[in-house]
Amino acid sequence: QVQLAESGGGLVQPGGSLRLSCAASGSIITIWTMDWYRQAPGNQRELVATIFNSGLTNYAEHVKGRFTISRDNAKNTVDLQMNSLKPEDTAVYYCHIRANNREYWGQGTQVSVSS
Repeated sequence: QVQLAESGGGLVQPGGSLRLSCAASGSIITIWTMDWYRQAPGNQRELVATIFNSGLTNYAEHVKGRFTISRDNAKNTVDLQMNSLKPEDTAVYYCHIRANNREYWGQGTQVSVSS
C-alpha cells in the first residue's frame, strides 16, 4: 500500500503565495509521475501540474508562470509553489501519483484565496 500525505493549504490574500507539499510512503517501487489536481465547488477535478521522474514538467495554461512543481525522488515528495494567487485558484488541491503500476490520491488540502 502507498499513502499520500498533503500539507500546506490555507487562506491567503490575492497576490499571495502558498506552498503545498505531498509525501508518499509505503511499499513504493517506482514513482513515474507526480501531479497536483484541484477541484473547485461545482467544477470537475482538473489537472494543475505534472512532473515526470525525469524532471520534465507540464502545467495547465492558467497557472503557467505562477505555479512551480518540483519533486525529490530520494524522499518521494512533490511540492507545488503557488505565487500570484487569484480568487479563482480557490479549490481543494489533491496530490496524485502513478507508482507500482497503480494510481494513488491524497485526501486533499483546501486553498482559499480571498481578501
